[in-house]
Amino acid sequence: MMRDSQFLAKLKMKKNEENLGYMSDMALELAQMADDCGHATLAYLFRMAALEASTADTAGTGHDFPHQVTSH
Repeated sequence: MMRDSQFLAKLKMKKNEENLGYMSDMALELAQMADDCGHATLAYLFRMAALEASTADTAGTGHDFPHQVTSH
């Protein structure tokens, strides 16, 4: 029973990492499109979203943080 729950937890974590990677990639593509159209502020926001997605898995699983990390 314990091994099944550990396996499911690892499977869920892998799926979350794949989803975060996909979101990061899409945000970077949107940032490039916005940059190409001359929308620098929008491109910046998409780059920040990509950064947030790429670091979300480390912040959520790290035990070094005594509280939740926020953007402000």
